[in-house]
Amino acid sequence: MSIREAMRNPMCTNCGGPALIGEISLEEQHLRIENARLKDELERVCSLAGKFMGRPVSSMGHPMPNSSLELGVGGINVISSDFGISSPIHMLPPHKSITMSNVATNNNNNERSFERSMYLELALAAMDELVKLAQTDEPLWIRGFEGGKEILNPDEFSRTCAPCIIGMKPNGFVTEASRETGMVIINGLALVETLMDSNKWAEMFPCIVARTSTTEVISSGMGGTRNGALHLMNAALQVLSPLVPVREVNFLRFCKQHAEGVWAVVDLSIESLGGSPFPTCRRLPSGCVVQDMPNGYSKVTWVEHIEYDESVIHQLYRPLISSGMGFGAHRWIATLQRQCECLAILMSSTSPATDHHTAITAGGRRSMLKLAQRMTNNFCAGVCASSVHKWNKLRTENVDDDVQVMTRKSVDDPGEPPGIVLSAATSVWLPVTPQRVFDFLRDERLRSEWDILSNGGPMQEMAHIAKGQDHGNCVSLLRAGAVNSSQSSMLILQETCIDAAGALVVYAPVDIPAMHLVMNGGDSAYVALLPSGFSIMPDGTGAGGPVSGDGSDGNGGSGHGGGGSLLTVGFQILVNSLPTAKLTVESVETVNNLISCTVQKIRAALHCDN
Repeated sequence: MSIREAMRNPMCTNCGGPALIGEISLEEQHLRIENARLKDELERVCSLAGKFMGRPVSSMGHPMPNSSLELGVGGINVISSDFGISSPIHMLPPHKSITMSNVATNNNNNERSFERSMYLELALAAMDELVKLAQTDEPLWIRGFEGGKEILNPDEFSRTCAPCIIGMKPNGFVTEASRETGMVIINGLALVETLMDSNKWAEMFPCIVARTSTTEVISSGMGGTRNGALHLMNAALQVLSPLVPVREVNFLRFCKQHAEGVWAVVDLSIESLGGSPFPTCRRLPSGCVVQDMPNGYSKVTWVEHIEYDESVIHQLYRPLISSGMGFGAHRWIATLQRQCECLAILMSSTSPATDHHTAITAGGRRSMLKLAQRMTNNFCAGVCASSVHKWNKLRTENVDDDVQVMTRKSVDDPGEPPGIVLSAATSVWLPVTPQRVFDFLRDERLRSEWDILSNGGPMQEMAHIAKGQDHGNCVSLLRAGAVNSSQSSMLILQETCIDAAGALVVYAPVDIPAMHLVMNGGDSAYVALLPSGFSIMPDGTGAGGPVSGDGSDGNGGSGHGGGGSLLTVGFQILVNSLPTAKLTVESVETVNNLISCTVQKIRAALHCDN
């Protein structure tokens, strides 16, 4: 209405009275229209900021010039500096000439400012929905028959929450919703800081977050805190299997303090941020509510609400993904608990008693753990082909259908041997519980039953660094005995971890002199290694296999998951020490045979045949 009035009733800038249209230049008329629009936008943004801050925000928070023509057309940025998302209105200096190029330039700024206010509005709506999902129980969440997991009631959700704020669900997509609550040994402020820093977030969830970056910081927060922080981010989320595509997501991440010691962080997919033109998933309001507890722990309620294209996922993994065990809240909470327990142990002043196989200095422990972290991250990158390295996928007739083979050149990386690196990975179902598979694969005494590097005999654990209360969460240094006097012994660095969502066993041969240096606190960045290993997850069915079989564990295995296991086997091997060399068919066949042989040996050792 005000824009029409500005056009219909132009005012003289000198006397303030009615002006004849001929007295006003075309440029001034455009500026009047623009200023009227900006005033409308200013009122809307101030109203939005008031909702955000919980108190009224005046549109006159900064001095306003007397004449409407003195306003800079770039400025709807009037929210006070403690709000953190913008700066005061820009005013044109006196007597500065106004040109249409100024108007065109500033129009782009106006569009960007409008986009920011739109993101803030979406973030506020997403936060409201997350809090409802986190704090409301039945009938919004109901207990499932199998495993007692909470299931979102779609009818009650439609009644309780507003229509989807990012539009209708794409055709062919299915919905996955999960909620999990757990006690975590971390305070709320530290967890919020971790979630709002993309690098720390990736380090906390290395097996889930393949890569991430912050596209733009719209707001860094208020009063020196993360309250009100709003970021544009992108990430690649993974399940460690070549049969499950990495999920590329562009999203808003918004943090808000709801009360003393109570924080919430919410994510919401924004498909317009230059991501894939045909996204295979999108995150509806998802995230966590964090409440500080008196004992130094936090009570964390995590919600994941996702729509995704199920057709891109292999049949073997569909039960796992649809159950929420792949990308759902259960996995985020389990990983968070395990990682925070590890950090608490590493920061403690005393070393666990289990660390005394071989004397390792405090600096040596840190160097060894840092090397193991790099090893595990590179293993994950080799299984899921994330952008940590540039992989080229191979298609060849001599490779099994479910085996993914990739190659890359290693050049000028002190942490890897130079040359042509070949990666092969596959996933299989085993009628054995994840705990049973994990205990078998991590046991150095049984390694000769599947590992050709063991020289046909048991290995000896030379060093052991605990990373959690569970004995399986650790970093070990193993030594293989020499078969004869002419053969030198070999060291293997191994990291193992297990939680309620799955397990990992990752290892790599390492140079003996280099490891002696690391154990004495030397820099681990120059230790060259190529990791191999296993990812173990429940099959998502609760009992039995996803394809066939009765699901019984003939070895009396018990523990994580009541049914079978999904085992991913991954190898990275240097096939030629010259980066310029060409890959041969024989090299590909050798790696394919190695991975097939390893799977067969594991199945035989666990009595999985037939």
